[in-house]
Amino acid sequence: MITVIVHYRAHPGNAERLRAVLARHSKTSEAEPGCLHFRAYQDTEDPDRFALYEAYTDDAAFAAHRRSEHFRVNIEETVIPMLAEREWRVYGAPIE
Repeated sequence: MITVIVHYRAHPGNAERLRAVLARHSKTSEAEPGCLHFRAYQDTEDPDRFALYEAYTDDAAFAAHRRSEHFRVNIEETVIPMLAEREWRVYGAPIE
């Protein structure tokens, strides 16, 4: 299992549109084979900040997600131009 944590900061004025795209993208992504969880959150104090929590069965499932058509349209073409900051990291299985 791998976990991906993403942080976004939208350019001012883009938060509501970004929220709508992430809502759609979350549902489509979570339906993918190999996706265990895909959740998007909006910061309660700064509405321009978002966090995504994603979990996949393995690296191949995450790679397939990043090659999907909805990733290209939703993230690469729509979300990234709305962002002032974007950071993501991949983590291994939970420490137990």
